[in-house]
Amino acid sequence: MSRIAIEDVKILDSSDLGRGNYRLILGPFGRSRSIMAGQFVHLQVPGGSVFFRRAFSVYDVNPEEKTLEILFKVFGRGTALLAKCRRGDTVNLMGPLGHGFDPPGKKESVILAAGGIGMPPLYFLAKQMIQKKHESDKIHFFYGGNCRADLIEVARIKKLGVKLHLSTDDGSFGFKGFVTSGIKEYLENNKGDYRLYACGPTGMLKAIDRVAQERTIPGQLSLEAPMPCGIGVCLGCVLPLTSGGYTRVCREGPVYNIGEVLL
Repeated sequence: MSRIAIEDVKILDSSDLGRGNYRLILGPFGRSRSIMAGQFVHLQVPGGSVFFRRAFSVYDVNPEEKTLEILFKVFGRGTALLAKCRRGDTVNLMGPLGHGFDPPGKKESVILAAGGIGMPPLYFLAKQMIQKKHESDKIHFFYGGNCRADLIEVARIKKLGVKLHLSTDDGSFGFKGFVTSGIKEYLENNKGDYRLYACGPTGMLKAIDRVAQERTIPGQLSLEAPMPCGIGVCLGCVLPLTSGGYTRVCREGPVYNIGEVLL
């Protein structure tokens, strides 16, 4: 785990992406260069009316400018208040937190499975892979949502040059069906050795976990859970392990190997 810093940072840009989705650029943050894909940061919501910090996966990092980006969807009072923040506002940031993804070998074929607002850490992973000279045509980025409007930042993902597979539950854009359906169909028609990474709703991760285990595909899942403290003290994010015992998602996770956590 990287050394953790707690710093006041400025909101350098705030973008409304529609349907309750927002992007914030934050900085300068002294530990931005050390952030790994899959790690998260904890933000104190300005105003003092929300006690617990909110956890956000890191979407992107600019080490030269010491900035980082997060994407979030408004789900409650904390994220609603963050959505109202504007350029120049100050927020307190703690991070980087948790364990990130183990990067694949440069020659491996990789499947990234993103569901809804679970896309950011997988975009960051794909970007880091390409920066390390991973062949972009060996990265298959499956991204799904309920409808077309749920698929945000698609143009930015396309710029990475990866093989992008879009899907919507209602068929309004891309393949009609769940992300897992698209992956299963792809695997049926494209035999080979793959490594799989996923982030999204628990139901999707459970299905991905099963698909990977049935086909003995190695990989990792980034789990979503309430993480009030972010450092493993409050035990608000505990989940059972398949080997017995329990794990704290914020401390030992949020990234786990396929089959490691009982979902």
